[in-house]
Amino acid sequence: MPVTIKNIESTEPLIESMKPLLEVKGLKKHFPVRNPLGRTEALVKAVNDVSFQLYEGKTYGLVGESGCGKSTTGRTLLRLIEPTAGEAFYQGKDIFQLKRDEFQKIRKQMQMVFQDPYASLNPRKRIGNTLEEPLKIHGIGTKEERIERVMSILDKVGLGMEHFYRYPHEFSGGQRQRIGLARALIINPKLVICDEPVSALDVSIQSQIINLLRRLQEDLNLAFLFIAHDISVVRHISDRIGVMYLGQMVEDAPTDNLFAEPLHPYTQALLSVVPIPNPKFKRERIILKGEIPSPLNPPSGCIFHTRCPHVMKICKTEPPVKKEIATDHFVSCHLY
Repeated sequence: MPVTIKNIESTEPLIESMKPLLEVKGLKKHFPVRNPLGRTEALVKAVNDVSFQLYEGKTYGLVGESGCGKSTTGRTLLRLIEPTAGEAFYQGKDIFQLKRDEFQKIRKQMQMVFQDPYASLNPRKRIGNTLEEPLKIHGIGTKEERIERVMSILDKVGLGMEHFYRYPHEFSGGQRQRIGLARALIINPKLVICDEPVSALDVSIQSQIINLLRRLQEDLNLAFLFIAHDISVVRHISDRIGVMYLGQMVEDAPTDNLFAEPLHPYTQALLSVVPIPNPKFKRERIILKGEIPSPLNPPSGCIFHTRCPHVMKICKTEPPVKKEIATDHFVSCHLY
């Protein structure tokens, strides 16, 4: 039976009149699977028709299970890997259509913080040299000015002058992630893509990094694309959340709306496992049966129908259309 819901008014002011800093339309990234002769036999549809908008000074959270295409989306937007199809407009310019020298100018305004804070740092370079490198690449400042800027950014992320000459192995995981953040911020970007920046850290360190990100966002007016699989972490930093499943966006809504009234069965399952910090209250857990289908051979119709507790006949044959069910709350599901 189709489900009807009450209209939920967002607690955030609508910003439709503003132009988005980043607007993604129909993004796709398919990886070819080749046989020993080099011929393409199949395609892994890692990202399949993802669209969203990110505004200046705001945070868009991208959540979903491992393997759903979150990180691939972030890397594709920075053209670390090239897209298969789609558009991505940064300040009105489609970055996928820009030539290398044109994109190099915009690259200063778009940076990334990687998931593994150790693997993303060169173990043979001192931290000072690592942070100075982006300034050299973009031809910013003299040697003295670059060192002064490195010292300044170390202070902003909670590190000191004594860390300038140390190597990555001399830092803890939380400190390495602060260094990764400092490297992303040193050339004053407007957009930072955070790819699971706290997933490898202890809970106490996670809260420190989240608080640091929020403070830096307020001080520098940064926009974050925050990628994570833990929706409870994303809640504390995001103004809006997009839920991905098997390469597709199944729900997109302001954070408060999503937690107050999750619409898609997959989102409801994700939220059902979030702990409630009160032992007197218990949330009914939704256990999804079966395994995530392979992106090599995604299900026909709705990609979630093989695990959905509300599956109907139409779900197996027709893909759902993205609809605005409540104010600024979009979902792709045949229930609505």
